[in-house]
Amino acid sequence: MTDKNSFTDKVKITIKAGDGGDGMNSFKAYKGKPACGPDGGDGGKGGDIYILADRGLNDLLSFRYTSKYVAGNGERGGTNLCSGRGGQNTVIKVPVGTVVKDYATGTVIADMFCDGEKKLIAEGGRGGKGNTRFTTAKRHAPNFAQRGEKVEPHVLVLELKVIADVGIIGFPNVGKSTLLSKISAARPKVANYHFTTLSPNLGVVSYYDNSFVAADIPGLIEGASQGAGLGHDFLRHIERTRMLLHVVDISGVEGRNPSEDFVKINAELAGYSQKLAALPQVVALNKCDIYGAEDNVKAFKKKYGKKYKIFTITAVDGSGTEELVKCLYETLQTLPPVQREQADELFTYRKPGNLEFEIYMDGDAYVVVGTLVDMLSRNVSLNDPDSMAYFQKILREKGVISQLIAMGAKENDTVVVGDVEFDFIP
Repeated sequence: MTDKNSFTDKVKITIKAGDGGDGMNSFKAYKGKPACGPDGGDGGKGGDIYILADRGLNDLLSFRYTSKYVAGNGERGGTNLCSGRGGQNTVIKVPVGTVVKDYATGTVIADMFCDGEKKLIAEGGRGGKGNTRFTTAKRHAPNFAQRGEKVEPHVLVLELKVIADVGIIGFPNVGKSTLLSKISAARPKVANYHFTTLSPNLGVVSYYDNSFVAADIPGLIEGASQGAGLGHDFLRHIERTRMLLHVVDISGVEGRNPSEDFVKINAELAGYSQKLAALPQVVALNKCDIYGAEDNVKAFKKKYGKKYKIFTITAVDGSGTEELVKCLYETLQTLPPVQREQADELFTYRKPGNLEFEIYMDGDAYVVVGTLVDMLSRNVSLNDPDSMAYFQKILREKGVISQLIAMGAKENDTVVVGDVEFDFIP
């Protein structure tokens, strides 16, 4: 779809949560008494990325013009124990029914099913600790601070799937949009040519004091499940429906065989998904007011009447639609509600909190990698003795030294931990 006004139901966007602010390395200073003690504050946390479902949006068109979303970075810590300000969060609004996936893995992160639903997608980086945080009984004046946590950008796929109780399907120009306009308040564009409808249209259908949602699913033609025409773009929307209303042009005025059209559309459903093919289906034979339709109705009912509930209607004037709506409502009462798509509810782009490590050999050197190393690389200042003492202490406490010994490391062997390379001393 290249038309700027065209319906957009699948896009790819890039997101980046905010980086954490660096901690401050500073010391109190009074007149005549410089460096009286550490007073560096912590850096601010980076902003988070949220997805918010908004019923006021109908498609994903806006994402074709803005495809990168960045949260604010945390500010650096200040002197006098002042913490840096946290980065501003970014909230991305999407239509209700949008499925959010991780582009790299295809994992479903969230199904934005209800209006106002909000989901944390990417967490901002932690702010670095100021030098005050590293004081101990033996270390009174640490001359180093922690850098803020940096976060990586990620790519998401947003895929809109219309949420409706009834999906109205059929070949182009069989009267789906006209029927929707008669049984609901929806006013879709209607004209006597194929592909009048270029996006799913939703309408609320009233039945006495009750109601249900029906959606006109456009563009289904033979070969749709393999990507022909517009059908492949919109078959995904039928996955959200509880049942199908199959509209057939029974008049045959366009030289088509109604029975063959019915079979072809059902074959496309089965070709795309057996789940779609198994949905309950009611058939509406449209354009029954046209000469010659009566014979086609008899032949169609004889062939399919035992398997399907079949109604004869004239969508233009609404004839037969009352009985059809009654059947749709009663059928829906026997069916389960629309289901969310199964998502990994725990999935976020957070860095793991556990400090883990792994050691491998690179030539004669022992190389230590993992989240423990990421943490140390933010904390250690190579030019500060206190910082290096802290570095050695953590290596011992977390078991790095003992594992190096178990792997056969000997005195003066080379060990690489992040940017730090040193001679091993057991």
